Amino acid sequence: MEETVDLFLKIAIVFSSIAIFVCFIRAVIGPSIADRLLGINMIGTQVIIIIAELTVLMGEAWLADVATVYALLSFLGVVVLTKIYIGIYRKEHLNDKQEEDNANLEKASGADIKAGKTKRMERGKNR
Repeated sequence: MEETVDLFLKIAIVFSSIAIFVCFIRAVIGPSIADRLLGINMIGTQVIIIIAELTVLMGEAWLADVATVYALLSFLGVVVLTKIYIGIYRKEHLNDKQEEDNANLEKASGADIKAGKTKRMERGKNR
């Protein structure tokens, strides 16, 4: 029975390693930053899974502590990267929105100036 579990865990480690490689490709190629963040997060998750599998395979309880600490660090890393991404996203879109607002303001100001000239001209004709 133990041999079956050991074989299963070794196969699971191989599949997790393949998943890490695929996630690494997604993190490098990813067309958007969100794809890259997802790839990095999945790599961290797969590493935690491998450490947990090694905990059972090797019978070393201290590896569970390592997996827990790695999970916390991975989570914090993804949170920090997400905050950076959100800041960049907001900055880009805020600049786009400000440019659009400035263009709309200039159009509105131009229309108001033209309307003001027209009203002054009409007042001059009525006198």
